Amino acid sequence: MDSDESELQRRLSETDSAPLSPPACCRCPRTCCLCCTCLWSLAVRIRRKEDGLGRRTASITRLESPQGNEESSSSSLTLDEVTSWTRSFDLLLENPAGRNVFAQFLQTEHSDENMMFWLACEELKKEQHEAPVTEAAKKVYLDYISILSPKEVSIDATVRDSINKSLARPSAHMFDEAQAQVYALMHRDSYPRFLNSQLYRSLVQRLFTRERDT
Repeated sequence: MDSDESELQRRLSETDSAPLSPPACCRCPRTCCLCCTCLWSLAVRIRRKEDGLGRRTASITRLESPQGNEESSSSSLTLDEVTSWTRSFDLLLENPAGRNVFAQFLQTEHSDENMMFWLACEELKKEQHEAPVTEAAKKVYLDYISILSPKEVSIDATVRDSINKSLARPSAHMFDEAQAQVYALMHRDSYPRFLNSQLYRSLVQRLFTRERDT
């Protein structure tokens, strides 16, 4: 995919008014696959919707924003709820507010793409129909797997090759191995640092004080 992605990058550097035509390296008539033509076309449509905003900021979707679909805030948290996150990483991820706070911590370490990729994979697995799966898989690939993405996650070459082989026929579970690797990375490295961070400790202290004074 290297030559295809180089063409994609070259095309994206052109003006937003550039005609929507496929790269010369591919003549695929379909728009349902993940060949270079289809990836390039999707990327151009995304680019045109950015309206001058930075690509990283503008491409953040409701799945990727720490405040996106998770409406919980510290005002609705309890001390028991927050301290339960120390018991296991899964308890943290299962909690909407926990995901928010953890994502905020990851932002301070410039590794929030790991959480956003994990969430995007969870959403993809909820899709049951071919068209939504294909479109969502394209988005996940462009945002987190492509070597051109500023949000590319760290996965090993074997897993990357497996994903590339699945591009012709996307499925809701094509990123499972990559998601497992990113989960392990967050669990092993980020989660312990989160529990020892000033962000988490301040939250615990604030909730402790609030419950003590009520």
